[in-house]
Amino acid sequence: ITRDIPNVSDNALKNLDDRGIVYVGAEVKDGDILVGKVTPKGVTELTAEERLLHAIFGEKAREVRDTSLRVPHGAGGIVLDVKVFNREEGDDSLSPGVNQLVRVYIVQKRKIHVGDKMCGRHGNKGVISRILPEEDMPYLPDGTPIDIMLNPLGVPSRMNIGQVLELHLGMAAKNLGIHVASPVFDGANDDDVWSTIEEAGMARDGKTVLYDGRTGEPFDNRVSVGVMYML
Repeated sequence: ITRDIPNVSDNALKNLDDRGIVYVGAEVKDGDILVGKVTPKGVTELTAEERLLHAIFGEKAREVRDTSLRVPHGAGGIVLDVKVFNREEGDDSLSPGVNQLVRVYIVQKRKIHVGDKMCGRHGNKGVISRILPEEDMPYLPDGTPIDIMLNPLGVPSRMNIGQVLELHLGMAAKNLGIHVASPVFDGANDDDVWSTIEEAGMARDGKTVLYDGRTGEPFDNRVSVGVMYML
């Protein structure tokens, strides 16, 4: 692994450190070098001119070929993390015959599309079926449009009531202007949730009137609206 790569311009090396490894935070695109690497050429791989120079001058410095790790097609993005493993440092995870291993993690930012999967904290997951303009989304009595509509069938089928409690507690916390930390098995209980909802001035069932963004008419039934973490 090296930064000294033959027949490579300085511009192509701008994102590499002194070791020849890309910097964390660098923006890379298809074909950019992530890890500079050279491999010795065998005698049979040398061209006639290289063999002649080698015979005359004993040239050995450039008897290497570029085998650098580059960004695959369609995998460009921002370098999130770089991990280097060395056998000399006692890394037992390396395969036999491998003395050093470099792993580069690249993150991509994409706009959400129909068919993408989203999930919450309680095993609640679903696939995006439609993306509507903001003005067509259902809205609250004060005119605030909601961000996401979840299929109600995702609650009884999975029996994860935690997502409903998170929805109500999140809305209450937003109205009160506070942050709530509720660890697993040691978080808010029923009394904490209901008392916080009442303190926020919300209905005890956490439901409210929701209006159709396309017609302006209210839905037939009140709907649970709140704040939930979605990934």
